[in-house]
Amino acid sequence: MRQGQFDRLDLSHLIEELEDLGNRHYDQLESRLMQLIAHLLKWQIQHWKQTNSWRATIRVQRTAIAKLLRRNPGLKSRLDEAMQESWSEARDLAIAETDLPDEQFPEVCPFSLEEILSEDFWPEREKKEDR
Repeated sequence: MRQGQFDRLDLSHLIEELEDLGNRHYDQLESRLMQLIAHLLKWQIQHWKQTNSWRATIRVQRTAIAKLLRRNPGLKSRLDEAMQESWSEARDLAIAETDLPDEQFPEVCPFSLEEILSEDFWPEREKKEDR
């Protein structure tokens, strides 16, 4: 391609490689969102155990997602899809890591995509725990 010999390209192989690359980037986005959402849930629900390690994980994942989106702008159109697909795994991960009952965790993601990605957003503890 660099030499301009486009007639020698194996287009079907090139298309497969591009699709594979796009899928790997999407999988990375979904995985990072899963980790981020799980830690936001833990931050909110198990607030008495908030640690610098959790804070660091949240910040690192937000930074990595922003970097991934800058380098792969086509992923921005799939952010909602990736968030939806990562939600149940994030919830399961938070449940497993906290040893709290499933009922403690919301069935639907309590955070908007904007909140999840915002470096200024830190969830407050659940209201039902205050009772």
